[in-house]
Amino acid sequence: MHKKREEAVSLAIEIKEKAKDYLDKVSVVVCPPFTVLGDVYRIIKDSPVKLGAQDIFWEREGAFTGEISPIMLKDVGCSFVIIGHSERRKYFGEDNEIVNKKVKSALMEGLIPIVCVGEKLEERNLGKTLEVVDDQIKGALKDLKEEDLERVVIAYEPVWAIGTGINATPSQAEEVHSFIRKTIKELYSLDISKKILILYGGSVSPKNIEDLIKEEDIDGALVGGASLKSDSFAEIIKITSKYV
Repeated sequence: MHKKREEAVSLAIEIKEKAKDYLDKVSVVVCPPFTVLGDVYRIIKDSPVKLGAQDIFWEREGAFTGEISPIMLKDVGCSFVIIGHSERRKYFGEDNEIVNKKVKSALMEGLIPIVCVGEKLEERNLGKTLEVVDDQIKGALKDLKEEDLERVVIAYEPVWAIGTGINATPSQAEEVHSFIRKTIKELYSLDISKKILILYGGSVSPKNIEDLIKEEDIDGALVGGASLKSDSFAEIIKITSKYV
C-alpha cells in the first residue's frame, strides 16, 4: 500500500529507463495498488514490462462491494495477479479454498496468477515448513489441470522474512523451492515441474539476489520493499539478467 498517482508514475518511468538494457533478458512485472494500475499501464504498455495486480476477487461481476474482478483487471492492462500473499492470509483470513477460487478465476479470464506460499516463524521453528508449503500448494492448485499449470507462477515467501530485513539463506530457500518442484512433479509431471517458474520472496535486495538466483530451483524474485526505489529494483533486475 504505497505510492499515490504521481509517485507511481514517476517510479514506473524510472524503472523502465534504468532497467532498459536488461528488459530483453529478464521478465519484469510491476504490481502497484488498484488506484494507479491504469496510470502505470500507460507508462509501460509499449515496453517489455508487464502489469500485475496485488489481489483479485473470484467473481466476474456482481454485488460484491469493494472487490475487483478479473475482467476489471484485464480492462486496465493487467496480465498478472498476485494471489494468496501472506498478508492477505494473515490480515484478511484468506485460506487455501479462497486462494484456489481466485486462481481458477484468474486463469479463466486469461490472467497469470502468482501464487504465494510460505510458513510462519513458529511453523519453521516446529519443523513444519515443508508440511505447511505442501498443504498450501495442494490447496491452491486443487482441481487444476496440467495445462493450467503452464500459466501459473509460484512464489515461496517465508512469512518470517517479509519486511523484516531477514531473508532465508540461499540453502533454506533452495530446499523449499526444490520441494515445491518435487511436489508439482508428483501432482502433475516431470515436464511441468521443470517448466513452472518458482520465485523467492522475502526481503530480497541487491545484496542478496545474486546468491539466491544462483540456486538451481530459484527462477526469480517477488520483490517487496526494494521495488519501491528505482535504483534498488533496477539493480536487482541487472544482477538477475546475468543468470537467466
